[in-house]
Amino acid sequence: MSKFTDNASEKLLVVAGKISNQKHMASIKNAFYTLMPVILTGAFCTLISNVVCSTTTTGISLAKLPGMSWLGMFTDLFTAANYATLNFFTVAAVFLIGMELAKQNGLGDSPDSGVVAVCSFISVLPTYVVTTVNDVQVTVPNVLGKDYTAARGLFLGMVIALVSVEIYSKFVKSHVFDFKMPDTVPANVTKSFSSLCPFAFTVLICAAVNFALVKLCNKSLYELIYTFLQKPLESVMQGLPGLLILMLVAQLFWCIGIHGNQIIKAVRDPLLNAAILANTDLIAQGVTDMSKYNIINMSFWDTYMSLGGSGCTLGLIIAIFLFSKRADYRAIAKLSVGPGIFEINECMTFGLPIVLNPYLVLPFIITPLINGTIGYFATKIGFAGVALYAMPWTTPPIISAWLSTGGSIGAVITQLICIVVSVIRTRFFFNLTELLNFYLKALPASGPSMWLGPGCRAALLFFERNERKNYAQTRYFAAGVLSGCGLQRMANGRLERQKGYAGFLHGSVVQKP
Repeated sequence: MSKFTDNASEKLLVVAGKISNQKHMASIKNAFYTLMPVILTGAFCTLISNVVCSTTTTGISLAKLPGMSWLGMFTDLFTAANYATLNFFTVAAVFLIGMELAKQNGLGDSPDSGVVAVCSFISVLPTYVVTTVNDVQVTVPNVLGKDYTAARGLFLGMVIALVSVEIYSKFVKSHVFDFKMPDTVPANVTKSFSSLCPFAFTVLICAAVNFALVKLCNKSLYELIYTFLQKPLESVMQGLPGLLILMLVAQLFWCIGIHGNQIIKAVRDPLLNAAILANTDLIAQGVTDMSKYNIINMSFWDTYMSLGGSGCTLGLIIAIFLFSKRADYRAIAKLSVGPGIFEINECMTFGLPIVLNPYLVLPFIITPLINGTIGYFATKIGFAGVALYAMPWTTPPIISAWLSTGGSIGAVITQLICIVVSVIRTRFFFNLTELLNFYLKALPASGPSMWLGPGCRAALLFFERNERKNYAQTRYFAAGVLSGCGLQRMANGRLERQKGYAGFLHGSVVQKP
């Protein structure tokens, strides 16, 4: 068993390393690190505009209070900041992805690649907008629609940034278009002339591809990517099953000591950030139809599925203080309280540890999946508000639920329910593991014959590695998951049979018929 586990961990480490270091994935991931200030600035400006300055929104607003209407004069200020950030989010993403990929390709920190990516991106966009004025359809030329530069155009931007910089890198590294200048010519001038042809050819190639698609298929590159790539991915990720699968993958990597969020970041962040930015844009437009909003987004992930950090370990910290008597657990939990409040849990993950710990990996995997399900259905039925604004992932619980939803009390209550459920679930696993430890160590191997159901045997096999090497000595004892009756160790050391729910929690030993 140990050899199998070691081999599996080694193979997963190799796979994780390849995924994390793949240059295109790394470029997207690093770009989104830099983009966080853009997202948060736009989200906070929209939040302030709606809950502080607005006199027209249907929800709460400070400007609606008597004598506070003067705050409405600042609406245009925050609206302008929101427009500059969220409505040009994709342009910033294209530039940064281009720069990061250039670094991966060995071109250094020069902004040339970012400029190439932006110009290539704009070259494939329609330069007109079709709108309706007085029930008449009007085409406005020489403009870029915000659908392309905001979150909706993100996938097209990512594809163009990666493709254009790869083409540009090939041209530059081939040195075919290098210009030989006299030594008296400044180096910057020589470099600009050498990059002229690669730059021009890259932009022309991207524009030509879009031109050909429009002429042959009557569809632009944006329409094709949005229809066949972005929309299907959004439908998967913005549904509960897709979200839970993504979280499961992250948690499985965490269990062997690999930062799971880093592995899925390149896939998760573009989709979930695009969803929260779309919500923020809708609220800025004053859209009241909640069916148009995305329930699942980046703020939803942080609010319900990352309470105290990956694995929702805030519940684990509370459960240790309430139920665990282990001095080492309690010491680690004390150190983890401060970071845990701000969603940082490496102290728990590697100090407890949770990594490679068969006792704790199950609640670590299961808890965020259940909490995500609770949060989804609470939002779906309208009890909790939809997450509308991006928040820093380090925002403490309660505050995160309140701010991200624009002041939804239902979201705060739902988050508290998730924390309580996390504590209860952890308590169950504490009881299970501690009782198994007691049975396996304290009861004699030569005791009466006992019958084990298949679920009991599975539980024993799971814990056997750490507790007893001789499985023949453990075959008499099991957890009461199936049987619903059990034995509880009393304060005086005696064992007393319990039935029903108590037996389910405390474990069972069933007499063979």
